[in-house]
Parts: sequence; structure tokens; C-alpha cells
Amino acid sequence: MFEGVFCPSITITDDDGAIDYELWGRHLDHLADAGIDGVLLFGSIGEFYSVSLEDKKSVVDFAVERVASRMKVFVGVGDTTYDNVLELTRYAQKAGADAVLAVSPYYFGPTDDAAEKYFGGIADATDLPVVLYNFPARTGTDLSPELVARLAAAYPNICGIKDTVDTISHTRKVIRAVRKVNPEFSVLSGFDEYYLVNRASGGNGVLCGLTNVEPELFVRMHGAYQAGDFATAIECAERISSLMAVYDACDLFISAIKVAVNIKGLPISTAIFDPAIQASDDQKATIEQLLS
Repeated sequence: MFEGVFCPSITITDDDGAIDYELWGRHLDHLADAGIDGVLLFGSIGEFYSVSLEDKKSVVDFAVERVASRMKVFVGVGDTTYDNVLELTRYAQKAGADAVLAVSPYYFGPTDDAAEKYFGGIADATDLPVVLYNFPARTGTDLSPELVARLAAAYPNICGIKDTVDTISHTRKVIRAVRKVNPEFSVLSGFDEYYLVNRASGGNGVLCGLTNVEPELFVRMHGAYQAGDFATAIECAERISSLMAVYDACDLFISAIKVAVNIKGLPISTAIFDPAIQASDDQKATIEQLLS
């Protein structure tokens, strides 16, 4: 259902944390014009954990209108309060989004039975496609291949996953397990440098942060792979591999991505929500060198 290159957008604010709609709109335009297949609002890079429900609703309305069907719009519905998760899920459908993305509950990581109830409730709350978000390094629990397959079998609109696990073997096992249930189930890797191995394993692409910075590079790689131009695809993958160092340049990877977008020419604030260590001038210089 979903294939290609998807961008988990940074949440663009001013220095005081208010949503900057003008610059965020320009960022969305850049992604769409570059040929990105879809944008995710309020993923991990989108600092979903620090944005109010009302601001999220306002941004969803804005983004759906601004994008105007030039690419897919996914809405991250993660929250520590389940009522908020369900409310934003329903709102995303009302606003005209194309899918919701649901991260596992965190702090008290769910058992498989609790996870089935949690994700099942989200699926029951909407007719939209539901994309699972597996990020065990942050949530503390893993969505196993067997659990993903059970969810796909029980809920037809659970039809994709972003697998942010730093081993392709996990993603490959998810692909094999879930395709027995739904051959059209989309499996996207959350790590930028996994595009080629994801596709070689039968997956559908990536939903990854560096697409904020150089979307054209990822679109070029995807197009080359689709066309069988593997030399070009590998050339792009090598550039992406070198850019992975950007993630480690700041105290938190979200800062690094915002700094990189700023260096690329969009004059956004690089502030991230507190509590956080903001990017220093030295870190910004390091990122500028990496991008060059």
C-alpha cells in the first residue's frame, strides 16, 4: 500500500516553541516538490511527546491543506494518554489525512495481549490505514514478527509498520511473517541507511529523518532502484551512509536534523522542546562540515 521514501517531519517552531506555520509550509513544499512519497507529522523527530493535542490538530488541518494531495500525510498519534491517542486518530480521519502511525505505549511496555488491545482500539477508531511504529530502544518493548502478523490478521486496516530496529534481520522476519497474512502489508525501515537492504528483503522503503535534509537524494535513490539502475542507487546509499554521522553530532538527534535543515537554507529555529540540550555553535559547525 505504501512504498518509497517517507519523511518524518521535524516540528518547526520559533525560538519560544510556537508553531511556525510559514516555515513549516515551506518545508512541506520542499518535500513534495522533491518527490517524497509521504510526510509523517509528529513522529519521534517531530517531538510528538512535547506538543499539545490542540496544536497537533491545528497542524494536521494546516498540513493536509498545504500538501493538497501532492504526497501522503501520516499523523503520529502517540501519547501517554490513550484517550488522546484515540481522539487524534479520529481527528486525523476527519481532517483528511491518509493514515495514522501509532507507536507502542512506553514507560510500562505492554505485553503482547496489551499491545493487541491497544493497537486494536486504534484500528477500531478509524477507517484510515494504521501504520505500526516499532521503536524498542525508546519504548522498551518490541513488536515481534508474530505479534505484527496477528495484528494484521485481526485488523485489516493495520496494513503497515515502521520498524526502527537497528538490525535488518528483525525487519526481514517481520516481512516474512506478515506477508503470509497480508501480501500487501507495507514494511518500512526507520533507519536511513537501510533502504537498499530493506528492498532486497522484500520491504517497501524507508521512513527516516535525513529526508528532511536531503529529500532529493532519497528520491533519486528510490527512483534508481525502481528503474534497476543499481549503480546510481548505491552511489546515493554511500552518501546517505556518510550523512548518518549527522545524527550523532548533537546531544539529541532531533537537534542535529533541525540544524542540518537550517544549514541547507531554510531559516528555521533550531530550538527543541525542553528539557533538552540545545545545539551549540561547535556542533553546528560540525554538521556544516559533514554536509559539505
